[in-house]
Amino acid sequence: MDNDTPTLPPLAARLVSERGATAIDTDTLAAFVARPGDRVLFFCGDPVRFPEGLDVAVVLPELQAVFPGRFEIGVVERHCEDAVARRYGSQRWPSLIFLRDGEYVTNVSGMHDWGDYVERIAAALAMPTSRAPTIGIPLVGAAASSASCH
Repeated sequence: MDNDTPTLPPLAARLVSERGATAIDTDTLAAFVARPGDRVLFFCGDPVRFPEGLDVAVVLPELQAVFPGRFEIGVVERHCEDAVARRYGSQRWPSLIFLRDGEYVTNVSGMHDWGDYVERIAAALAMPTSRAPTIGIPLVGAAASSASCH
């Protein structure tokens, strides 16, 4: 990483410095995700390529206030966004990855109108955990199916 490149755009950094969010990098991700309860990983993206990421940085604490105590925010640092996003199958910026008790729930990508955002977050907080939409085929044990492809 270039030392002259900030790890977070200023509005995303303000989530950490003023709003109690956690800065997430590859060293802190596992501990943040493993904590019990609902977590949201915020991927701001490059603010030049994805200026709506800055809008999400401003709106996110307001959305958190609509659901008091329901989720904590982790702001993924720019230098590791791609690696962390791949882990959860995210391919769009900005994105909010919802996790619960260390498990994937869903992804809300892009900027939305207020009412749509509130509905999407309410739905995400009510969803069960699931498998992240990553590349690959889930492994199934031999005992899981008696069917054979031969």
